Amino acid sequence: MRIAGINIPDNKRVEVALTYIFGVGLTLSKSILKATKIDPDKRAKDLTSDEANKIKEYVEKNFKIEGELKREITQNIKRKKDIGSYQGIRHMRGLPVRGQQTKTNNRTRRGNTRKTMGSGRKPTAQKT
Repeated sequence: MRIAGINIPDNKRVEVALTYIFGVGLTLSKSILKATKIDPDKRAKDLTSDEANKIKEYVEKNFKIEGELKREITQNIKRKKDIGSYQGIRHMRGLPVRGQQTKTNNRTRRGNTRKTMGSGRKPTAQKT
């Protein structure tokens, strides 16, 4: 089954399989299945084509997912950079945007850059 250009895994429950779509989490997946009146415990391969079409139409009509959502996110970031807001400046500098501390624990955002002397250095050779 394909929704929004994404192959939904066959052997997983429909509830979990829908979360493979960017922008659809577990909560949203549950609400989609409730609205389309489909059993969440069913496997994706056991869905009839009618049920699959029902899910596909409901998702595409009511939610922003995949490319459209990614485009909106990048436009929001670009807008913040253009107006020079605090968050925009943090995005430009590659630092944490949402108020996390930066003295330590921001390696994922900055990359593994070690700026103090001695940190991250290779151990010296053994004494002879």
